[in-house]
Amino acid sequence: MATNMNKKTQRVEEKREKRPYAVAKYVRVSPYKVRTVLALIRGKSYREAKAILEHVTNGSALAVKKVLMSAAANAEHNQGMDREDLFVAACYADGGQMLKRMQPVSKGRGHAILKRTSHITVILDVKKLEGEI
Repeated sequence: MATNMNKKTQRVEEKREKRPYAVAKYVRVSPYKVRTVLALIRGKSYREAKAILEHVTNGSALAVKKVLMSAAANAEHNQGMDREDLFVAACYADGGQMLKRMQPVSKGRGHAILKRTSHITVILDVKKLEGEI
């Protein structure tokens, strides 16, 4: 019994993400709206992505900026990386739980209103220099 648990623990550890990342769950913004902001920063350096998010007027930009800064802090604190060397390797928004509400309409009927939530993930990585492999 314990050997199977140890093997499973090893498999999970091997598949675990080694790059610094941060996740914000149950953010009260539709994932469709978040994905438009994430497309702006994907592949950019940390400083450039942060500057973009400060000037975007989309409402989800604040939530994405917080996740980006959290991922950079994780990289700096947990793995000893420098913020200047980081870039956004991957970022995505998955759909979370939906709050279900009803809108009353004529003849006693009701239309469903789905208030969507998002799980925002930002993964950072270190820039590779041209001489490195």
